[in-house]
Amino acid sequence: MIGSSLSAFLFAYKNQIPIFFTIPRRPFRFDYIDHNVDLSFLKLENTKKTLKTFDADKIVGTPKEMVWERILFLLSLHGKVPLLNLCKSMRYNNEALIFANEYSKIAEVSFERCHFFGDDNCHKLLSKEKIDNSKYICYDWIAFNRGGKHEIDFIETDDDFVKYIWFFPSDRIDGNTSVKDACVVSYLEEEHLLDFDYSETMVRFKTIYEMEKRGMKGKFNGYGPNGNPKYYKFRTTHITRRTEKESTKNATTESAIEIPLCSEEDLLKDLSSRSVANDRFLSKL
Repeated sequence: MIGSSLSAFLFAYKNQIPIFFTIPRRPFRFDYIDHNVDLSFLKLENTKKTLKTFDADKIVGTPKEMVWERILFLLSLHGKVPLLNLCKSMRYNNEALIFANEYSKIAEVSFERCHFFGDDNCHKLLSKEKIDNSKYICYDWIAFNRGGKHEIDFIETDDDFVKYIWFFPSDRIDGNTSVKDACVVSYLEEEHLLDFDYSETMVRFKTIYEMEKRGMKGKFNGYGPNGNPKYYKFRTTHITRRTEKESTKNATTESAIEIPLCSEEDLLKDLSSRSVANDRFLSKL
């Protein structure tokens, strides 16, 4: 099978089939498993975590990234990830999949049926391009140089531009710090990526606007002549931006290619019996 998302790894693990990919699609840092899902079969404790918001508090479980790493580890132990990070591109010649690195062909695999979960560097596998291929998920990481101390962990807006704002203890400061930076998630069309109205600068401005709109303020700056409290303005710096195409399942494929229609939640429910054979490994973790 082809893919490297959490769904792809779970499907490969459940069915114990080899998996190939060119770029590992590690889950977003702030994607979480539902806190009601039992992960004890992976020797992971699905601890509840409460995120402070302006509405009802948001309760989440273990980060999906941890489950993704654990499943990849188990697949590797069973030899189900034969090329791991060696493959840079793959193509289908109607008989087999040809895998190559930067310089030459490294493997050729024949198959009767291939389960496809998506890969950006896979060629001639789909008989028709995806119907909707212009939507992008954009991640903007923002440093707060002033006004980063607050209790809010998450903001959701009504706009696709700056849709979610995740606050987290700053990675720029060593140790346990109360200063928070932010990761802003937006859903953009392809033509917006080079539009200044959707640029890194506008992300910073709109993030501060959404914070101030909800009553958040910067550092206290004493009292004015009228006795009212004064506050510094937020000061931010854009760190980096990462964009990726939003996955879609709208595609027609070759007869030997199948796109499984299964959710992460359904796959997680069926894995407990499969993990019994791995207890001797997991017990050492």
